[in-house]
Amino acid sequence: MSFISPAYDVIVVGAGHGGIEAALATARTGFKTLLITQSIDAIGWLSCNPSIGGISKGNIVREIDALGGEMAKLIDKSMIQFRMLNKSRGPAVQAPRAQADKLLYSTLARKAVEDQQGIDLLQDTAVDLITEPIKTSDGRLKCLGIITERGRTIPSTAVILTTGTFMEGRVFIGEYEEQCGRLGESSALGLGKNLRRLGFAVGRLKTGTPPRILRSSIDFSKLAIQNGEMPLPFSFSTKHIDRPSVPCWLAYTNPETHRIIRENFHRSPLFSGKIEGVGPRYCPSIEDKVNRFPQRDKHQLFIEPEGLSTQEIYLSGFSSSLPEEVQDAFMRTLLGFEKAVVTRPGYAVEYDYVEPTQLFPTLETKHISGLFCAGQINGSSGYEEAAGQGLVAGINASRYCKAQLQKGSAEIAPYEPFVLARSEAYIGVLIDDLVTLGTKEPYRMFTARAEYRLALRHDTCNERLCEKGFKAGLRTQKDLDEANARIAEKTEIISRLRKDPKIAKLIFSSRKNEDLCNNDDFDDTEQNATIKENQLFADIENPGYPQDLWQAALIDYKYEHYIEKQNRRIEKMRRMDETKVPHNFDYEKVAGLSAESRQKLEKIRPQTLGQAGRISGIRQSDIMLLMVYLR
Repeated sequence: MSFISPAYDVIVVGAGHGGIEAALATARTGFKTLLITQSIDAIGWLSCNPSIGGISKGNIVREIDALGGEMAKLIDKSMIQFRMLNKSRGPAVQAPRAQADKLLYSTLARKAVEDQQGIDLLQDTAVDLITEPIKTSDGRLKCLGIITERGRTIPSTAVILTTGTFMEGRVFIGEYEEQCGRLGESSALGLGKNLRRLGFAVGRLKTGTPPRILRSSIDFSKLAIQNGEMPLPFSFSTKHIDRPSVPCWLAYTNPETHRIIRENFHRSPLFSGKIEGVGPRYCPSIEDKVNRFPQRDKHQLFIEPEGLSTQEIYLSGFSSSLPEEVQDAFMRTLLGFEKAVVTRPGYAVEYDYVEPTQLFPTLETKHISGLFCAGQINGSSGYEEAAGQGLVAGINASRYCKAQLQKGSAEIAPYEPFVLARSEAYIGVLIDDLVTLGTKEPYRMFTARAEYRLALRHDTCNERLCEKGFKAGLRTQKDLDEANARIAEKTEIISRLRKDPKIAKLIFSSRKNEDLCNNDDFDDTEQNATIKENQLFADIENPGYPQDLWQAALIDYKYEHYIEKQNRRIEKMRRMDETKVPHNFDYEKVAGLSAESRQKLEKIRPQTLGQAGRISGIRQSDIMLLMVYLR
């Protein structure tokens, strides 16, 4: 029998990386928040690879920090190895990455949630939503709370779904399958079915994880060691990192590994038809790689420790859903793994996701007012992508709640949307891609997805986004003053650099060596750059500025021609994104609009002309017609 619990402003369903950021954002902006999870002990668990950051992902972590989120602080306190990736390439594609102590990271994440005033925790499972119709012509519903597996009715003004791989999740290991979100953890049953009942298009996706190996059973003398570097903070508030650094290692598959895998293709649920969902294109299982690239006789693997207090080792690039005895057999073909002891088998997990074109750029659903979705439920993959979405959903849920409280009526009050442009943040690129283009496979962020990645460098995140975090209520006036002081100081450095002819000559020489002067395509410049930025920093003496600020100023000065050119493109896009398209706009009124474009525009319901132009298949001529009509 159901019973009514105390009302909340916001209920966040799921306490993974998206749920943590969403709950912290709503509570820190003054709204009473309930964070509901199937296991309080698993809050912030790094369920797959024990690392945070990477190419473009490290930028997202620093963007989250600049906006007032938590992820960067957590990894700064729990890292066990740090590396800056792509150092030999241009600055736009460099990014920080750190191995994490999994247990410590989760412990710190739980503490951050439990210590935050305004958050209540509940261990239960959300199975349905409480809704009522809105008195409008578009058939929208209003979200009023959730119903839990134990029959609890919990009212709220807004709900944020961050369900990860648990919504109708199913685990596969060869012929074995079980209803799990992670191996050994029950899936969340009921919510996916009820979202379908409420009219959402819900699909299935698949991801996987590799076996874990007992460290003492590996012969590391046969592996190539990969040591870390001097750690740099992810968070702009972290002044110094004093953490132990442990090595990782490299290993390789071989023809014998591939032979065993090929002989057992028929036992893989990936090929037998058991798995319906589409897997990640850029992180395939080892059997998928062997199948797709039969000409290759080896694949590289990264051997990563899972923490300082555990013997378990993670094999990045070796995920599998083959039977356990097959995994044991091909595992021991690897050099150094002849006596490997598997502590946990690799497996595939299939789960429900909501087609993300059903969301506004605020991550609020178009069908149900007050319902927001973030993370893998939107078709994305990765801790960082989930956390970025969770933060944006949390900020918008807070604004939604504030608008409803101020209006104080049964009608839905509009609120000022918090939306990051593609030129402002990788988080903006991520969300715009999902809600505009949709996805049929797990979406992963890459630098190549960002048209303006020179503007989205990891070292400029605080400059770009601190003011937005301040206006969202998540950064302090002191934070903003420090960010503005840094901007002013960098401007001063660049002005000083321009006045020094020797420096100008060095900058010009480095540009010439990179073919910057004759190449107007920055994408090609990034691919072909041969001069390391570190060499440029060494050639020009720092007169006493903070080293990170000095380097950022040198990069801005060196690439100012491309930054200026990029800024002109950004301004053009900004004007397009400022041209609003009414949500109930009648595309039938636009004479000459192609049938294909009309159909796609009606499905996506873009909020701006810029978003309309980014819909796949929309012709430029149709955008011009739409622009004329709107004006």
